[in-house]
Amino acid sequence: MAGTPGHGPLTGVRVVELAGIGPAPFAAMLLADLGADVVRVDRPGGQGLAINPAYDVTNRGKRSVVLDLKSPGGPARVLDLAARADILIEGFRPGVAERLGVGPEACHARNPALVYGRMTGWGQDGPLAQSAGHDIAYLALTGTLGMIGDPDRPPPVPANLLGDYAGGSLYLVVGVLAALHHARATGAGQTVDAAIVDGAAHLGAMIHGMLAAGGWQDRRGANLLDGGCPYYGTYETADGGYMAVGALEQQFYDEFLRLLGIAEDAPARKDPARWDELRERVAARFGSRTRDEWTAVFEGTDACVAPVLSLREAPRHPHLAARGTFTEHAGITQPAPAPRFSATPTALSGGPARPGADTAEVARDWDVPGLADRQEPAPAGREDPHPPRNTPRKATP
Repeated sequence: MAGTPGHGPLTGVRVVELAGIGPAPFAAMLLADLGADVVRVDRPGGQGLAINPAYDVTNRGKRSVVLDLKSPGGPARVLDLAARADILIEGFRPGVAERLGVGPEACHARNPALVYGRMTGWGQDGPLAQSAGHDIAYLALTGTLGMIGDPDRPPPVPANLLGDYAGGSLYLVVGVLAALHHARATGAGQTVDAAIVDGAAHLGAMIHGMLAAGGWQDRRGANLLDGGCPYYGTYETADGGYMAVGALEQQFYDEFLRLLGIAEDAPARKDPARWDELRERVAARFGSRTRDEWTAVFEGTDACVAPVLSLREAPRHPHLAARGTFTEHAGITQPAPAPRFSATPTALSGGPARPGADTAEVARDWDVPGLADRQEPAPAGREDPHPPRNTPRKATP
């Protein structure tokens, strides 16, 4: 069942999403979670994750129409939707939307107040703008990847959460909502260029400040927050599980040592020269009991220690269960909408949109009578709107 708009602070905001994979769909999902009426323009044949569309949670709460942007009438229907929308999101390679006739200039000619959000990895300009790329490459060039992990091993791969979604989706959402505020105040829309390299670099603002002040070494595993510090990291337990430790402040550290059982003989915490010795002492203690045993020891204390849970374990944790951090919808356990609002609470408005299932409903609600008209097949030689591009694409598992 597709989304039914009307829950949350963005109720009444209309969003057009030109379908793709990665950070743009996630950004549109977040807008839908906040109550926006998101219409996803899918292409014939589908364009999504290599899973059954019924499980593609990033399409939850949206409605879907199918339009062939390579057909003679496809771009015109997109412009009809853009004329009635507040926000449009696309994630094509720079210049493709313009060549298809649905770029910012064409959309703003129909709707001057439209916020046109563009999601790419490298950005709309610069030497790499036309190059293909993935999350990991964007993190690599911004210095973000190079400061993660053990110093004697290659930098680890942080899934695609840090680049695609933190540096990409969240910055796109902040950008389009800021531009929407401006558009409603002035009547003037604009284009938002959200590049993952920009967002991933911006995430490191505090670290750059510490680096400039001499409080951060430009190498892995040598700093307070990058695994170099023995009281900010992870430790293996007797059963192969892990505990996460973040006992940075003195009072939390004292409680940590007491509960761990090494308060009397722990090396000085502020002496980096003895950090390796302290780490070995802490590791030996954690290795003497199971994860569940240590969880019981630290539960309810201010030692800042928590078990490292799996994706399937996390929803069952008592705190997350009590808050409803995860929810179940259409048989899928998934994160609930976030953040939370006191006056305009959010709620899941529907499961993942099925391609084309909502065409008639959207045509009625948005007053686009020709939306459901039959499209002629695309003539040979027209450009594929979804070539390999500079936004992340994940290989089929």
